[in-house]
Amino acid sequence: MLFNRNAPTASPAAVILAASLVLALAAGSRSSWGLFIGPINSASGFGPAVVSLAVATSALAWGIAQPVCGALVRRIGAPRLLAGGGVLVAALTALVPLAGSGVELVLVMAAAGAAGAAAGSAPLLMGIVAQRVSPQARGFALGSVSAGGSIGQLVAAPLLAAAIATFGWQAAMLGLGASALLVVPLARAFRAGPVRVGDAPARDAGPVVPLQSAFANHNYWLVTAGFFVCGFHVSFLTTHMPGVIDLCGLPAGLSGAWLAVVGACNVVSSLGSGYLMQRMPMKTLLATVYALRALGVVAFIVLPKGELVLFGFALWMGLTYMATLPPTTGLIAQLFGARNVATLFGVTMLAHQVGSFLGAWLGGVEFELTGGYAFVWWIDAALALGAAAAHLPIREAGRALVLAPGALAPAASR
Repeated sequence: MLFNRNAPTASPAAVILAASLVLALAAGSRSSWGLFIGPINSASGFGPAVVSLAVATSALAWGIAQPVCGALVRRIGAPRLLAGGGVLVAALTALVPLAGSGVELVLVMAAAGAAGAAAGSAPLLMGIVAQRVSPQARGFALGSVSAGGSIGQLVAAPLLAAAIATFGWQAAMLGLGASALLVVPLARAFRAGPVRVGDAPARDAGPVVPLQSAFANHNYWLVTAGFFVCGFHVSFLTTHMPGVIDLCGLPAGLSGAWLAVVGACNVVSSLGSGYLMQRMPMKTLLATVYALRALGVVAFIVLPKGELVLFGFALWMGLTYMATLPPTTGLIAQLFGARNVATLFGVTMLAHQVGSFLGAWLGGVEFELTGGYAFVWWIDAALALGAAAAHLPIREAGRALVLAPGALAPAASR
């Protein structure tokens, strides 16, 4: 049997490593879709708005599927959910080159996005890790998992750019789909068993707050609003920076290098964010990160475009890019309990993906209408400032209403 329920539980270190690798595969795939927009449009003639809509719909479907995956993981467990999602992603990604119309492309990519939520869901992975480590180690653990996603982008972007240039976008797409099958063996690390930290059960998972109380709490929605902006920002950049680079008259090959630089900086920012969230208020950290993003976008808008500015922008944004993930997860865990992270962060991630949909789609619409991205750039900067302001009134707390242990704990590791 592939997943033996009686097999011993993996150690916390093994779980963190497996979660990091799974997120690396998922994030590397999602962050590289912008490399395919131009080639797909050139081959199909669907138009940049339609292709961007397909990418945006995939992101939205990924978010909508989060609550569904949260329900499924309670019934079938994380190993089966992840493995099944990986197989589905591989099959559906292989169908993308066969899409004969814009409608077919949108439908196939939407299905692939929904399957991707099962194959590499950050809420699921972060929720499991948050429960298997102590609160004192949570910042490092979540930062490590987030860094895994950054490494995925660092590795995937240049490899896919080279594969597209060498073998064509169809072959690169098939290779991207095949990589999702690597999730299947990694899923074994999430088997059920006693949740342990070292040799002691990890019972300090924080408060357990009734979900209706969390949803009625304005602090939760302020955090969620910030993550909506994060989705808009990240999706716009990963989807449309190749087009921006082309508009600047720079070589197309710089697109993969730009994404790789962002990915490399993401590793540093993820680990640094995990370190800082243990030493300063998480709301302050998040407000600072969003403010720095706004500053970076405005600087890129007004400065003359060239390779130095382009890679300076990659460096700046990379240092703030994935830095929101650990403190957002940590803040939800602190306010509402680690046992609730998978469920509550799933809803927060849905808001993130609504932002992702708008960032990817509006960029394509503006480009088709005007041939540029000026308006969306300014929207992006304004939203980042709004997200920074939204975190300031959040009231962090170390305690909340506690129910019976495990009352809402997901059966995430059968």
